[in-house]
Amino acid sequence: MVLGLQHFDDRVGDENGGPRLDSDAGEELMLVERGVAIALGSRPPDSPGTLYITTRRVIWLSDADKGNGYAVDFLSVCLHAVSRDPEAYSLPCIYTQIETEDGENEESESSDSESHGDLELSNVTEMRLIPSDPGQLDTLFGIFCQCAELNPEPQEEEEEENSWFFGSEEMADDGSDSEWQLSEHHANPIGYANGDHDLACTVHELRINDQRFEDAEEVESASRNGHQFSG
Repeated sequence: MVLGLQHFDDRVGDENGGPRLDSDAGEELMLVERGVAIALGSRPPDSPGTLYITTRRVIWLSDADKGNGYAVDFLSVCLHAVSRDPEAYSLPCIYTQIETEDGENEESESSDSESHGDLELSNVTEMRLIPSDPGQLDTLFGIFCQCAELNPEPQEEEEEENSWFFGSEEMADDGSDSEWQLSEHHANPIGYANGDHDLACTVHELRINDQRFEDAEEVESASRNGHQFSG
């Protein structure tokens, strides 16, 4: 799957037909809302068109220009929300943030980016859907939530990116047991980012300080005994 917004004009039948769905993959139509304008990034809204929400994608087709349309997979939609604050945007809308390919942004230029007019669609990170009837916002939001649940993000393997731990050579000077030795199952190993690292470090520091206090007491005791003998 290619991340980001894509140009879409694959209509069923004549120019007034709806989008052609991927029925082989089980894609089904969830909602059709007419009279919806679309605003990409910081650009002004396009003339109203028809919004199609499927079990896999958000598709918008222009009513005025039959060759103009956009589609984005729900897996690329990383955030969606209802916006009614005129200070945030002048019109009530569904606000979405779109995940793009790594290293892409709205200002960058790439030969691999899909260009539509003077806009690099694969670099668009924000999309607003503006219904002619603001009373439909809650319905649209509910469908977005429902379809987002149908398209969960793939689960990442354990101990990736945000997980780190020290190697055994750094944790112990020899093969003996050590309080810094990693757990074989990495349940809550000291040094593991998702474990209780701060608590473990605190306990370790307390043990070191306790040992230092004990050593200091022994030195002080020996010093006193030495003075007694010398007297």
